Amino acid sequence: MQRNSMCPICFLRTLFTRPSKVGNVYPAAKYDDGKLTAPPMGWSSWNTFKNNIDEDMIYETAVAMKEKGLLAAGYDRVNMDDCWHSSLRDENGDLQGDLTRFRSGIGTLVDKINALGFKVGIYSSNGTLTCEDLPASLGNERRDAYTFAGWGIEFFKYDFCHNVPLPYYAPLVYGIELTPKGEKEGVFYPCTDARLDGLAKFMPCKKIATGRFVSGMDKCLGSMEYNNVYSENGGEYVLTLCCKKTNSPYEKLAAVFVNGDMHLVPVPPQKFWNVTSRFQTVVTLGKGINRIKIFNPVSSRADSAMLQYMTMGNALKEATARVAAETGKEEKPIVYSICEWGKNQPWKWGALAGNMWRTTGDIFPRWFRIKMIYDKTVGLYKYASAGAFNDPDMLEVGNGKLTKEQNKSHFALWCMMAAPLILGNDIRSIGDDVLAIVTNADLIAVDQDKLCRPAKRVGRGGVDVLARPLENGAAVCLFNRTGRRRKASVDVAALIKDGYAGIKSGEAYDCKEVYSGKTYPLGDKLCATLEGNGCEVFVLTSKK
Repeated sequence: MQRNSMCPICFLRTLFTRPSKVGNVYPAAKYDDGKLTAPPMGWSSWNTFKNNIDEDMIYETAVAMKEKGLLAAGYDRVNMDDCWHSSLRDENGDLQGDLTRFRSGIGTLVDKINALGFKVGIYSSNGTLTCEDLPASLGNERRDAYTFAGWGIEFFKYDFCHNVPLPYYAPLVYGIELTPKGEKEGVFYPCTDARLDGLAKFMPCKKIATGRFVSGMDKCLGSMEYNNVYSENGGEYVLTLCCKKTNSPYEKLAAVFVNGDMHLVPVPPQKFWNVTSRFQTVVTLGKGINRIKIFNPVSSRADSAMLQYMTMGNALKEATARVAAETGKEEKPIVYSICEWGKNQPWKWGALAGNMWRTTGDIFPRWFRIKMIYDKTVGLYKYASAGAFNDPDMLEVGNGKLTKEQNKSHFALWCMMAAPLILGNDIRSIGDDVLAIVTNADLIAVDQDKLCRPAKRVGRGGVDVLARPLENGAAVCLFNRTGRRRKASVDVAALIKDGYAGIKSGEAYDCKEVYSGKTYPLGDKLCATLEGNGCEVFVLTSKK
């Protein structure tokens, strides 16, 4: 770590000082607006088609989904993954569809698919390029979000390829200037007007007008805060960070919090031709006294990812509101899917940034991989809630060489975990056996239950036992992890004692096994004969 003009003693203190967590210094609200009451359901192009997609195939898939009853079953989203777009942004710098494969334009395709009753999703990456090396959205969040909202997009998957982490150094600030937007003259507030916290410290410099600058704001270790910024009427202002330059080869970053709203101000590597430099952002001041806090919020890669995903989430919300205001039409919220592969523990911060977060790397249609993803995700049940879901990736049911039992278990496990149900087949040629699995109404009802509480693994071994509370009862899954036939059972008393599923002692329940359709009153045990890699799921419905 560079000293970054920090006093030597303070620099040594950084070795023994734990940074603040960005979530503590930026208490953001949950991303969800309350409109996403269950995990999203739909289809994505990636698993089967990868980079070979075009507008005709996407539309044909939507037609097939409607004709085969998938829309009626709840699969109401048609999502275009990577490679929908051209390597060229248009003359205005905006993303555009592949100029030959999506020649009619993305907006036109969205309108056609909307007319069938579906919502449309799209893809980009939180990086300089997408995973297939096409233009991505890092640094273009507001522009691209506005493009997507203008097309009527209602689902957005944001990948993590070609990501560039945010730097954890802060600029050396000697003051701020606030000027009403559109005007020339503003008010300068020297750094000496600010209150310093943590390792932030005034450092002398005779070459700048204030004679001092503030260092020690790297890695969430220190901050400066103005509590005397006055605006007569409030409104939009240009905030200029006035910085002391250093001949440094590394990038810097300042987070500027204006009355709690965050603005990230990047500072590139600097040449020392001059002593000072200016970096700007546009902020909104309230009428009267305002509070402005400045520091670098990045103490880890997780902080960087969180802030970058939050930046796009804020841009999506701003864009949908703007498009609604401009068109006079009802606002279309965009479901926001965070896809950073579980690298930075997104289950701990994902609800602040989006609606769902990938818990692992990519899925593929091999049974060992599906079990690995299940094992990782099932343990994260405490982090999910309505509008904020663990995402174990898209469904591979019917793909590859998965057996019938593996397909059934794959689908059942995803439903038990309250996962998004995003199909990955060629729907135009989907088989009736696969269609029967993914349209099982009882399992879909479990997945879409209003409580949105994923299953807890209450027993594990050769047979795993999962229990999940439902709005009017509970669901229990017995999952055979082995390749041979097994008999298994679970004591209802043990489920009651565990408490998570909410099964109550002395209360009467009807019991239904969802794949066989058998129903009976709940007794002392739930028993099953499980095929290799198979499962049975029991839905318990309270008679009260």
